[in-house]
Amino acid sequence: MTELDEGDLTHDAFLGGLLHLYQSRQGYRAGIDAVLLSACVQAKKGQRVLELGCGVGAAVLCLGARVPGLVLTGVERDPRFAALARRNGKEGLEVVEADLAALPADLRQRQFDHVLANPPYYDRAASVASDDAAREAAHGAETPLAVWVRTAARRLAPKGQMHFIHLTERLPDLLAALPSGMGSVEVQPFASREGRAPDRIILRARKNGRAAFKLHPTKVLHNGNHHIGGPDSYEPEIAAVLRDGAALDF
Repeated sequence: MTELDEGDLTHDAFLGGLLHLYQSRQGYRAGIDAVLLSACVQAKKGQRVLELGCGVGAAVLCLGARVPGLVLTGVERDPRFAALARRNGKEGLEVVEADLAALPADLRQRQFDHVLANPPYYDRAASVASDDAAREAAHGAETPLAVWVRTAARRLAPKGQMHFIHLTERLPDLLAALPSGMGSVEVQPFASREGRAPDRIILRARKNGRAAFKLHPTKVLHNGNHHIGGPDSYEPEIAAVLRDGAALDF
């Protein structure tokens, strides 16, 4: 795949300007899902974090901006996205260019305190592919969701946590894919507005966890019952995450 020219890129602010990321002007672009995912990770200084399918590094770098002192690693198979992730992370993000289903040996020998992922949402056996290659790679599921979950679990250290953000309709698939030994499962639903069914969930699970399953109350993203637009459309808790890099408590 060809590298992107400077004219093909934008330099976008995240977390109210705390972080700036280069990304493609056309095709897939990181957005609110990556920020929400990063905000839910309970990381502490010195811990090791791995993002599977990191794209340009949005989620893992948002986490690093919120919690300084983390050891950050991302896996990305698209050379263009991997190059942008390296550029965005500068010296603070190790980017491994590989398919998550065939990780290099040195990475398979390492363990992480946190693994996070924002897998492609749509099963292409039941939906139509995008004409844009980069957008299709981000949204069209080629690697089965179960492979994402198994790979995340294998890379976790004992007591480590995985975090996945996905469509609500894929929650049964996520739960079914959890291998034995993954417990303390929590699910946080998100709805676009009050009174609407949640369309996104974040799943958290702990390696060797033993706590009972928890389904948390739905968090609402936007205030009002119709689209207003602009930063003031978000509920205060969500606005603090997007503008200030706040953590998002389950």
